Amino acid sequence: MENCIFCKIANKEIPAEIIYEDNDFLAFLDINPRGPGHTQVIPKKHYRWVWDVPNIGEYFEVVRKIAKALQKTFNEELIREQVFGDEVEHAHVWVWPNISNHKDNNFKENAEKIRQNI
Repeated sequence: MENCIFCKIANKEIPAEIIYEDNDFLAFLDINPRGPGHTQVIPKKHYRWVWDVPNIGEYFEVVRKIAKALQKTFNEELIREQVFGDEVEHAHVWVWPNISNHKDNNFKENAEKIRQNI
């Protein structure tokens, strides 16, 4: 979609701190994080809702991969996820560790730590 911010991120038209990418999916740090490591996991192709993604099993395998990396990176067992889809009209899953310490919110450092744990 022409005006979709997530499509623009997937097409590298808008910069983002990408922590994971494969042929179909992309994961990047949220610019308005709920906490350190808050990640958006999206399909590269535009789908309005998560439930519209045809290879949803593969999608959630990527979500699991990111959640496991967040557990290891932040030494936090509880990883939260959220699937609403009303904020941006592109399928996305929020994934973030259950950390209340917002002092550790250095995007570049956190992104590198997460990438190392994927």
